[in-house]
Amino acid sequence: MGFTLSFNLLLLLTMVATSLLSLYHLSTTVNSRATSTIPPPDHNPLPDHLVRQLQTIRATINHLTRLHQKDPPPSRAAAESDLLLYSRLAPIASACHNHPELLNKYMNYTPFATCSFDSDSVAETLMLHGCHPLPRRRCFSKTPSKPINGLLSFDSNIMWSKYTCKSLSCLVSNQPDNGFNMSRESSAFTTFKTELDLPISQLLGIAKSGNSVLRLGIDIGGGTGTFAAKMKSYNVTIVTTTMNLNAPYNEVAALRGLVPMHVPLQQRLPVFDGVMDLVRCGHAVNRWIPVTMMEFLLFDVDRVLRGGGYLWLDRFFCRKEALDEVFAPLIDKLGYKRIKWATLDKKESKSGKDVYLTALLQKPVSR
Repeated sequence: MGFTLSFNLLLLLTMVATSLLSLYHLSTTVNSRATSTIPPPDHNPLPDHLVRQLQTIRATINHLTRLHQKDPPPSRAAAESDLLLYSRLAPIASACHNHPELLNKYMNYTPFATCSFDSDSVAETLMLHGCHPLPRRRCFSKTPSKPINGLLSFDSNIMWSKYTCKSLSCLVSNQPDNGFNMSRESSAFTTFKTELDLPISQLLGIAKSGNSVLRLGIDIGGGTGTFAAKMKSYNVTIVTTTMNLNAPYNEVAALRGLVPMHVPLQQRLPVFDGVMDLVRCGHAVNRWIPVTMMEFLLFDVDRVLRGGGYLWLDRFFCRKEALDEVFAPLIDKLGYKRIKWATLDKKESKSGKDVYLTALLQKPVSR
């Protein structure tokens, strides 16, 4: 209440000051016209000191308005704490306007010189807040000083200064399930232990029995690209969308000979309509995405899938009641055929109310 009153009083004072300056300028202009009917060619209609004062007032009003807009409306309900994805339905690039400090930091560089040290983290923060695609810049990105042209030479080919861990062994110890342990990743997508598993051999068999061919695909939130690496051995090209999030997911995927796309979940998939045979949604696509944005994501997947293509939701997790009441009806809006639909309790859930869903769905050949 106190801030709003002070803001209104300050805004009123600036408006009064602007009016007084305008009257002063008008009176001086009238007097000058009375004394000289033909002004000199280089006469400035607005004195420099008035221009500076008006610019200062205008900047103050803009700054105060931006501060006032940052206060959340009292009637708006607070978002759930576990909805980690920064998403909103808004005009294109409006999210960039909502974070001028970050955008200014990202664009504050010296042209034709080395990019600032933290430009990558600032860029990813902007993207996660919905500011994408980012503007291009004219600076040189930093690269490892002594790269080694060897297979899986991670430590020498990654700029570790950007991350908390400074070596691959640190990542393996601290993030054992995040795709950095190559010995563990070698057995991924090859075994069947629970109903949630869909081995690649079974996936290819399903496609073959349905007279469908798997050639191209996208792995959304694919981490270090393990699924793409496995499918590569079957002559299937998979592009992985991944963010870094304080670990070199993009770099590791690239060092494995795969194509990582630095694309957030909010962004429209950068491929043409109806050209993909398969889209897999990994661990990144889960209940923490707002329902409305989840709906847009699924329909964007439908856009890129060809008729007869497959959507694979791999271990999507949510609350038990939310699956029946929210997410299953949301998925069914696509009108896809259920090839596989398996659920299992999420044992590591603290609340004990979460379930996993693995679903393989086939897009209709024609609408």
